[in-house]
Amino acid sequence: MILEICANSVQSAINAQKGGAQRIELCQNLNEGGTTPSYATIEYCAKQLKLKTFVLIRPRIGDFCYSDVEFEIIKKDVAACKKAGVSGVVVGFLHPDLTIDVEKTAAIVKESYPMEVTFHRAFDICKNWEQSLEQIIEVGCHRLLTSGQKKSAFEGMMMLKNIVQKANGRIQVMAGSGVNSQNALEIITKSGVQEIHASCKKRICQISDYKEDIYLDRSNLIYTETDIKEVEKILKQLKNNKF
Repeated sequence: MILEICANSVQSAINAQKGGAQRIELCQNLNEGGTTPSYATIEYCAKQLKLKTFVLIRPRIGDFCYSDVEFEIIKKDVAACKKAGVSGVVVGFLHPDLTIDVEKTAAIVKESYPMEVTFHRAFDICKNWEQSLEQIIEVGCHRLLTSGQKKSAFEGMMMLKNIVQKANGRIQVMAGSGVNSQNALEIITKSGVQEIHASCKKRICQISDYKEDIYLDRSNLIYTETDIKEVEKILKQLKNNKF
C-alpha cells in the first residue's frame, strides 16, 4: 500500500519524508487546486530527498483545456522535471466537452519517458468515466488519481470500487481528495485501491504580534504545511492492516 503526500512546499516534502511517506506529489498553490512548483523546489526534492518525487504540471488554475502556447510550456516543464531527476509527473488534459484530450495526453506520456505519468482528477469531471478510463489506459498513463467523480474519495468509495474493477490491474488507481487518518482505512477497504493520496496539511502562522492597520490581511500570513503526525497516523493504520 502506497501513501502519496500532496506537498505544497519544500518543507512539506521534508515533513512527508519524516512522517514515512513513500512518495510526494509536489505542487504549489494547493488552495487553488495546485500549479507547477518552481524548478528550484523540484530540483531540491528530487536530489535531496529519499522518497519518490512526482511533480504536478499545471501552468495555471482553472480548466484543463490548454492552448498551444500553454502546451509548449507544459512540455518544457516536463523536460525540466526529467533533467532534475524526478520519478514522475502528474497531468490532466480535457476538451471543452469534458472528454479526454487523447492527443495531448499521449504526447506527454511520450515526452515524459522514462518518468511515470499520473492522470489527475480532471478525470473526475469527465462525462463518460468508462470511456475516459480506457483512453487514459490506452495512451500509457501509469496511474489515475481520482475521488470516484465525487467531491471527496470518501463520498466516491463505491465509484472508486467500480473504477478499480474496470481497470482490472491495467493501471494503478489512487484515491485522493479528503483522505485523512479518520477515513483512509475505510476508503481502502471498501474501494480496493492500492494507493492513497492525502495532503495531511495543517495551518501555520508564525507571526503573533500583528498590527491590524498594516495593509496585509491576516489571511496573507497563514499558510499550510504537511503535518508529520497526520502522515504517521495514516501509515500506522496501513501497517496494522494487511490488504
